[in-house]
Amino acid sequence: MKVNKIHVVLLIIVFFFFLWSLIKPAHYPIWILEVAPTVIAIIFVFFLYKKLRFTSLTYCIIALLSILTFIGGHYTYDDVPFFDWLQQHYDLNRNHYDRFGHFMKGLLAIVIREILLLNTPLRLGKWVQFIAISITLAIAALYEIAEWLAGKIAKRETKDFVGAQGDIWDAQWDMTLTLLGSFLALLLLTSWHNKLIKKEKR
Repeated sequence: MKVNKIHVVLLIIVFFFFLWSLIKPAHYPIWILEVAPTVIAIIFVFFLYKKLRFTSLTYCIIALLSILTFIGGHYTYDDVPFFDWLQQHYDLNRNHYDRFGHFMKGLLAIVIREILLLNTPLRLGKWVQFIAISITLAIAALYEIAEWLAGKIAKRETKDFVGAQGDIWDAQWDMTLTLLGSFLALLLLTSWHNKLIKKEKR
């Protein structure tokens, strides 16, 4: 199976965003905590490319989520400039980049859906949708547990990593937004995803 040019372009774009994120981030230790899981995931996807080839839609989602993570890691999630401007301009109670990022993580449902279809006996239908949503929510919950543990271990040093901005319900908001994002992703993209799976897997 030949290398898809679109996939190469996506990899180059992600790499450049990674380099930009690496240069003088707001807080290096926080940057490492935020960016490391994404870098590890990208390495796995890269080395499994020939054995486990995804659709271009899935690679676009992986690239987008990686870029969003690199942006959040560079500035910290509660201090991304454009969302700071939105906060000031519309008199919002917080910088909403963290909430936006968790909502966008709902797109992972498409990635997980494809992994399930490629590597399990599951077929197109309601069960694969339900399991994809469940795994996406489980990943969101696991991330919130990691943030909670980090906050317990080193409260001050991990304030920017947790990104709660004083909201005691931040974890619940984050998981709810990821769940909503996964529902919308499957609702809007499933039909297109099915066509790509049939077309690109020939």
